[in-house]
Amino acid sequence: MSQSALAEVDASLPEVPEAPSLIAPHGGVLKELYLPLEEAERWKQRSAGLPGIDLDTRQLCDLELLLNGAFSPLEGFLAQRDYDRVVSEARLSDGTLWPMPITLDVSEAFAERLAPGSEVALRDSQGVPLAVLLVEDIYRPDREHEAQQVFGTTDRTHPGVAELLDRYRPVNLGGRVVGVQSPSHYDFTGLRDTPRSLREWFAAHGWHRIVAFQTRNPMHRAHRELTLRAAQQVGAKLLVQPSVGRTKPGDIDHYTRVRCYQALLPQYPANSAKLSLLPLAMRMGGPREALWHAIIRKNYGASHFIVGRDHAGPGKDSNGNPFYGPFDAQHLLERHQHELGIRIVPFPAMVYVANRDTYLPSTEVQPNDEVRDISGTQLRRHLQEGSEIPSWFSFPEVVDILRERHPAQATRGFALFFTGLSGAGKSTIAQAVVAQLLERTSRAVTVLDGDEVRKHLSRGLGFSRDDRNANVTRIGYVASEIVRHGGIAVCAPIAPYADARAEARSLVEAHGDFIEIHVATALEVCEARDRKGLYAQARAGAITHFTGISDPYEEPLQPELRVDGNAADPATLAAHIVSLLEQRGLLRG
Repeated sequence: MSQSALAEVDASLPEVPEAPSLIAPHGGVLKELYLPLEEAERWKQRSAGLPGIDLDTRQLCDLELLLNGAFSPLEGFLAQRDYDRVVSEARLSDGTLWPMPITLDVSEAFAERLAPGSEVALRDSQGVPLAVLLVEDIYRPDREHEAQQVFGTTDRTHPGVAELLDRYRPVNLGGRVVGVQSPSHYDFTGLRDTPRSLREWFAAHGWHRIVAFQTRNPMHRAHRELTLRAAQQVGAKLLVQPSVGRTKPGDIDHYTRVRCYQALLPQYPANSAKLSLLPLAMRMGGPREALWHAIIRKNYGASHFIVGRDHAGPGKDSNGNPFYGPFDAQHLLERHQHELGIRIVPFPAMVYVANRDTYLPSTEVQPNDEVRDISGTQLRRHLQEGSEIPSWFSFPEVVDILRERHPAQATRGFALFFTGLSGAGKSTIAQAVVAQLLERTSRAVTVLDGDEVRKHLSRGLGFSRDDRNANVTRIGYVASEIVRHGGIAVCAPIAPYADARAEARSLVEAHGDFIEIHVATALEVCEARDRKGLYAQARAGAITHFTGISDPYEEPLQPELRVDGNAADPATLAAHIVSLLEQRGLLRG
């Protein structure tokens, strides 16, 4: 758009309106941030001349829930005064309870173009404008401090911590957002309610007491028993509202899960349960996340919220200990019950008692009872082997969907991602691994070597940090597609920066396993091996941006395997890697 045309649009725009407020039926104010249609169209035109961001999945989920009021009372991404208090006290600067930092992270280069008072177009992955951010604040947060305060740990085994420390960009933009159009969804459109539309549905159907249930996994008989008992306990209807924006890496995809929920719904009494999808990017933040989930469900019109054992817990840390206690979430919500605006329904795990042929709360189990359970790992094994899944565990309709999605004996794709200095031996070890794989399997193996990728996929990219990261992200994307189709991707770039490696991991883990192998060969050994004389040229200043000399190499902190490329011959090192794949069940022994 020309400057004169943009000026005409500027002149025609009214003052930014206040976000309309609606009183939620169970207390609190609902803020919707979409502009009226005519104003939205003018702002959409205005956005074409603004600096813009194509949002990633997490940011898109956050923006959608800001715009539709699910994150009420927020009216935008947190400015520093709110961010600091949310991190330290789980409250906004005015004292309102809010446990999770909702921030818009950007690169240093993008932030340098802005100042308070700037406007930024917020777009989806296709470049479609969704909103405009009115920049109030530009600040550089302490991510380590945020991780410790919000998640209670800096252990990267925690998926929320790993993303925060390795994938968030260094600068936060804070300020109000004005919505010009809603994000597009083409799947399960009839289940994608906004807070307003869901509350209108409740009113139209005479539902006044509604207990909400959060889930990120398929639901089986134990979940049905838990939710049914919880609803009966408080005399409420049931809202099953699964997170479908982004959950824990390795979770079953939301398409399969929603089909399972739809198959389960007839197992409830008529007119007692409703399914609605929540486009939430979970942080797996345990107690704080449970508090966040409760506030969101209040905004959607629920009067009660079920909090189960280890709510939104990510599992165990790098030492094998749970990140959170089993009832930490329940205790935190009970402490804040008086100001939440939604009643908490704490509920123990439901277990199958074989000698009574019934499900019972774990608190009611007697010492002589025979308790049976199937873990997620055991369920995956049953699906992989095609073995029988007991009828007491799940419903046939749900099992059929899971078997269709995960057919017996299906091969699971994975990526081997070698990283290390130039001359460390990555490509040589990778070639030895490929040879040993092809000796024992007929599965498709694709090699994405750093030099070869630069000749073809990344031709034209230089060696600045941004260009290196773009190269690694391209490798990660191609590897993710190979893995998605059950193949094996063997990647061998230098990949010097942790954030780019984390991005590649995220892409691959959406479909399969990511095995990071740090080839930790000493710098002096790499230099001694250098047949091309690259290190000598770098030390002489003839080559700039050379990793290990003039550019840094950020060593992986927790790779799946670390090998010294000088400690043994390539075939021996390759055998160690193949053995790891066998141990993880990715190759048959």
